[in-house]
Amino acid sequence: MAFDTATFVTSAPSLNECPPEGLPEVCFAGRSNVGKSSLINTLVNRKRLARTSNTPGKTQQMNYYNIDQKFYIVDLPGFGFAKVPEKERQRWGRDIQQYLLKRNTLSIILHLVDSRHHPTKLDKDFFYWMASNQKPFSVILTKTDKLSGNKLAASKKVVKKTLEKMNIEVPILVSSSETGQGMDELQSLITEFVNRN
Repeated sequence: MAFDTATFVTSAPSLNECPPEGLPEVCFAGRSNVGKSSLINTLVNRKRLARTSNTPGKTQQMNYYNIDQKFYIVDLPGFGFAKVPEKERQRWGRDIQQYLLKRNTLSIILHLVDSRHHPTKLDKDFFYWMASNQKPFSVILTKTDKLSGNKLAASKKVVKKTLEKMNIEVPILVSSSETGQGMDELQSLITEFVNRN
């Protein structure tokens, strides 16, 4: 799969407003400042497709991008740091959970974790939730250009051990929006799961 064309489709505030089910979907999830939008832009080689911001919580809806007319990338609202009212944060949580549980065309969840930090309680809770609900997922370590080789290896080891303690075995990939590290592996992983549909 080439990832040649990428177009913005819609912003869906809830499951009911997502596009009709048809094409496979790959969603990007993670904390508000983990770099989801930047990674999507690098993955599809477009500088401004997904809107990026220095303000955590900028993505407040499920943003759909059509890739090569073959599948959707869905950028989910981030969890954690978003400076929004508690009621709004709870609504996001409900809407995202409905999407993850009930969207039949969802092929894989890519859970992004900042490689410079250990997985947070929110990350660990999400690992457990995805595994408990038998949702296929992968952990993508972001911002790896900020770490030396040894520190990156240590970071990956921490995530692996965290997952092992939960008896979870999923792919752990590394990525950098700055250098493009890991993009080939990420494209291969996405292609593998999209082609299963």
